[in-house]
Amino acid sequence: MSALNLPTFETKITESNGKRQIFDTLRRCYVALTPEEWVRQHFVHYLLEYKGYPQALMGNEIAITLNGMNRRCDTVVYDKALKPRVIIEYKAPGVKISKEVFAQISRYNLILKVDYLIVSNGLQHYCCKMDYEKNTFTFLQEIPEYNKIIEAF
Repeated sequence: MSALNLPTFETKITESNGKRQIFDTLRRCYVALTPEEWVRQHFVHYLLEYKGYPQALMGNEIAITLNGMNRRCDTVVYDKALKPRVIIEYKAPGVKISKEVFAQISRYNLILKVDYLIVSNGLQHYCCKMDYEKNTFTFLQEIPEYNKIIEAF
């Protein structure tokens, strides 16, 4: 797998039926090691180890229903009252972060109405803070620490 613009961590990789798998800390099982999953696992570890996000308040592949169709948010971060606060969308390193990627995560946010949207392809990371009163958003210079996300609530 390719090098990312994220800290490295001790990965647990195995092979099953000729396919490589990586251990997902949040789901507590091995999952197919795709380029997007490589990004997800690095980003989740970054949030846990460097930004103070509590593992118990994060979930991968969170199911939602959007316009009658089942969709999955790559990662959702909750506060202690289990209200969703962050949606994170991952793309493979070779996938450009585009308007379409933001449109995808914005559609998910129609359901969850979180305070922060994060998009990463492992090389570039974008975070925006929603302002529902003004119906706008602001791009942040860096990914906020968990205590900053929940301090206003």
